[in-house]
This record gives sequence, C-alpha cells and structure tokens, in this order.
Amino acid sequence: MVKQLRRTRMAKKYNYQRNRKRVEKKIKNKGTIKDSLIKQEWQKGMSLSKNLDDLGLVFDSNKALGVPNNREERKKIIKIVNGFMEEDTSDLDVKKEEFSDEEEIEIKKKSSRSKEYVAEKLEQEANEYVESRFKLPKGVVKQVSYYMDKYGLNYKAMARDPQNYYQETWRQLRAKCRKFMSISDQFAKYLEERGLMDKEIDEGDPRWKEAETDDD
Repeated sequence: MVKQLRRTRMAKKYNYQRNRKRVEKKIKNKGTIKDSLIKQEWQKGMSLSKNLDDLGLVFDSNKALGVPNNREERKKIIKIVNGFMEEDTSDLDVKKEEFSDEEEIEIKKKSSRSKEYVAEKLEQEANEYVESRFKLPKGVVKQVSYYMDKYGLNYKAMARDPQNYYQETWRQLRAKCRKFMSISDQFAKYLEERGLMDKEIDEGDPRWKEAETDDD
C-alpha cells in the first residue's frame, strides 16, 4: 500500500472551525468598485465586458489598440531584403478594406455606448494636475534642516558630519535635500522659521549654491 503524504491526509479531514457561509461569500464576491462614477453607472445584472463597453472602457488595452505582431513583420522584412521572397503589394487593398470595416464597427460601437461620458469624465480627471501629498517624516526633516543650517548645500561636508550615523553618501543626502526643497509645505515652514520667507534668494549666496556636485 502506498503511503499517503501528510498534506493529502490532512486535506481529507473536514474543518469544523471554518465558516462555510463566509467562504462561499468570499468566492462569489466580485470585489468593490472604488470609483464613485463607475459604481453609480455599473449594472449588476450585466456582464463585465458589456458594462465596460457601455462605459467606453476596455479591460485589455492591447486588444483595444490592436498592437501589431512586430516579430512576424521583422521576419518578413528580412526575407524580402535577403531576396528569399518578393514584396506583395496586393495586401494593401485588402488592408484598406479591413480598415474601413473596422471603422464602421467602431462607429456602431460608439453609437451603442449610452454611458461614454463616464470615460470622458475619467480622462478629464486624469489630465487634471493633482499636487503630491507626499511628506517627509519628521525625523528626516529635522536631519535635513540641521545639515542645511550648518552646511548650506555642501553635500560632501554633510556626509562627513559626525551626526551622519547611517553613513549616508553625499548623493543620498543630496537626494533628501532636493526632495525636501521640492515639497512646498514643508520647505515653506523651514524658510518661515528662519525669516527667509519674504526675502529674495540670492543666487550668489553660498547657502543656496550646490558645492562640488554633479548633475547625475
């Protein structure tokens, strides 16, 4: 008799502790729609593809855009260049007919889409500028503020500071300083605390000049 593996023996045992109702609910759950506009217009009785088509959306962008098979095209070009086959121009008329048919299908699809404004609204929202909400941790702000107060933008001097406990390189410190200066809220507070908010930054001031650095 073949000895069974432990995991197969364990699989045959009924787990009385498991909530079967919750398991079934989890299997049948199709997930939650986070976008309020899509959620509002989504028809629960319809299939996924039909819903997406009505909203003017697609599940697979590669299929929708019709990405060409470049590998086959390259093989064909190599054969033509090396003289293994002649270029066939008869396909051009066929392709034109195919494109015209595809255009007609696309026009019909667009006319059948009753909720295409959803896709237009989403595209508009995506194109709108959204300010980054990223903020540096308080510890990093304190560290960068200390370095900038003491050394300005001399990153190599920062790297040699005794308080550089983690032995960060000058490039790592430069990245931190540049990130700190790019966050308007935190950098504005830094300038305000030092009375530099209303003052014009002098380009010749050594505090604001990056010393001995490259542009990597």
